[in-house]
Amino acid sequence: KGFLRAGHTPTLVAALLYFDVSFMAWVLLGPLAPFLRHELGLSATEQGLVTAIPLLGGSLFRPLLGMLGERIGGRRTGLLGLILTLLTLAAGWQLAHSTVHFYVLGFFLGIAGASFAVALPLASRWYPPEYQGLAMGIAGAGNSGTLLATLFAPRLAEYFGWQATFGIAMAPMAVLLALFAVVARDSPRRPAPATLADYAVVVREPDTLSLSLLYALTFGGFVGFASFLTTFFHESYHVSRVDAGDLTSVVVVAGSLLRPVGGWLSDRVGGYRVLVVLLAGFGACVALVGTMPSVRVAVGLLFVGMALLGMGNGAVFQLVPQRFPERIGLVTGVVGAAGGLGGFLLPSLLGVVRDVTGSYALGVYGCATPSLVGTFLLLE
Repeated sequence: KGFLRAGHTPTLVAALLYFDVSFMAWVLLGPLAPFLRHELGLSATEQGLVTAIPLLGGSLFRPLLGMLGERIGGRRTGLLGLILTLLTLAAGWQLAHSTVHFYVLGFFLGIAGASFAVALPLASRWYPPEYQGLAMGIAGAGNSGTLLATLFAPRLAEYFGWQATFGIAMAPMAVLLALFAVVARDSPRRPAPATLADYAVVVREPDTLSLSLLYALTFGGFVGFASFLTTFFHESYHVSRVDAGDLTSVVVVAGSLLRPVGGWLSDRVGGYRVLVVLLAGFGACVALVGTMPSVRVAVGLLFVGMALLGMGNGAVFQLVPQRFPERIGLVTGVVGAAGGLGGFLLPSLLGVVRDVTGSYALGVYGCATPSLVGTFLLLE
């Protein structure tokens, strides 16, 4: 009851939906990658880049949208981001026909990924510090948009073609644009607009670098695997492209929905303590997946691992307002950019390893290593 009275629920819901539908658009090329590989004759490395470039684009656009949100407000910035994402989806529907086209398209889909730097400050500024972990966890649960992409995109591509899938994805984006314009409101508690010099100061602070590394591991791992697992299941276990999307949906559902739990736990026992357990558990799960067990065992391990990463995302962003209460938008942009960069590296690595070794196993082992290293760094 205190949480509901403390903030502005319509804006919190609008921020959640904004991030949710934008996340769907951001990772759309992941579940479509097996279709594009077949039609365009992509190598595993090229397929990895098609999947990864939207994540890189999100990394680069996040500081820009975060800075813009502080200057003109989160509501106006969110509306601009939705309009640009609609135009990018329209380009995918009508204009994309080659590998280079999809590299460019993927980069501009990064604008949808940058919604994170707008949605979280927009929601959290309405709440006092004791509720900001939960507020940011709820808004950040919009990464459940992954489910929309992995569950529906392969089916739509199978029946209507991958180009039509981009056009169909425009429908929920247009509905959200209208809803966001009506209900979202900027908090009266807005900081002074940040400058590039402010970003330089924040980047040099050790806590910013620590949070960026942690988010590169948690969110980068989540979005990287969520984007690439359809390809992984299809090629490693020889299931159909639709079934591979369904398995990916099963795997990511817990991570998508448990982000608020990570923020809630961190409010009570501390974000760093929670992250030690979560990173260690994820590293162990992924290391076991690297042994290439049966598909059922792999799905179970990845389900647990992605749940841990989802909670880890909430834990990291519980720490941001605690450490930087007056610079939430600024730090969110920097830390979020690190998360996108971590996500970009994961599919790129897996694609290259697949071309070199003929298997994803060694690449999966490599993905487990940074999480285990991060665990030891936190213990120190």
